[in-house]
Amino acid sequence: MNNFLNEVNKGERFEFGKNWNRFLKVLDEERISEAENSLKAMLCVESLANKSFLDVGSGSGLFSLAARRLGARVHSFDYDPYSATCTNEIKQRFFPSDNHWTVGQGDVLDIDYLKSLGRFDVVYAWGVLHHTGAMWQALENVKILVAPKGQLFISIYNDQGDASKRWLRLKRYYSQSPEPLRITIVVSVGLFFAIRSILKRIVRFQSPQPFKNLAKYKKNRGMSYWTDLIDWVGGYPFEVARPEEVFAFFHAGRYELIKLITCGGDIGCNQFVFNRKEDGNE
Repeated sequence: MNNFLNEVNKGERFEFGKNWNRFLKVLDEERISEAENSLKAMLCVESLANKSFLDVGSGSGLFSLAARRLGARVHSFDYDPYSATCTNEIKQRFFPSDNHWTVGQGDVLDIDYLKSLGRFDVVYAWGVLHHTGAMWQALENVKILVAPKGQLFISIYNDQGDASKRWLRLKRYYSQSPEPLRITIVVSVGLFFAIRSILKRIVRFQSPQPFKNLAKYKKNRGMSYWTDLIDWVGGYPFEVARPEEVFAFFHAGRYELIKLITCGGDIGCNQFVFNRKEDGNE
């Protein structure tokens, strides 16, 4: 807790948990169902019954909830104490006194903590490991969490070259700015995305419809556009990787890529699902 607060006070870390707390106010059945559907689609399953599920960097707790509703035994943890609190709030809201879902605070860079957890049939780390400040070490660490024949589902920010470097500077500036200025930064970035979307549609001889994508945003894993926008602007530390780099990293560790969804070279995360081979080793 002290390390986290010191990093926040120095402008070295974004408070994801406080952002997720806003998301809990708009959480509804439709968002939960969309989260469940995205898990089923990426993991190629209809159920997680009799499976163990580890949510690394659980954030709001939405995907821990989705996994639990799909039948998994779930453990959730987050480095951000406020995120852990959000996850626990969702657990108490939907699965109070449930022994098959536990929530804790932990650091994916703390190897001793990870070893204490054991291994899981599904390890899930969506949009998390690139915010640790040591992404490649975090990617290495999650390998020990996957059981033989288990699955690893991760997403990592796409490397856009110079554009990613500009995003890094913006995120650092946001984290070191006072609260009133932060709101201005987020709104400005939101307007930039809206204008860019309009111009793209005009170039393609399409109707601008600036709010068309916003109306459908709930279908994006059950998420909230405003929550994600703040996350995109403020999420610091921040690292990126090309899809082939992530593939090579896990392929060398005897992991088999079974599903890949890229963001098409644009801003956003590339999503990977790996199977750990039975004889895999770290």
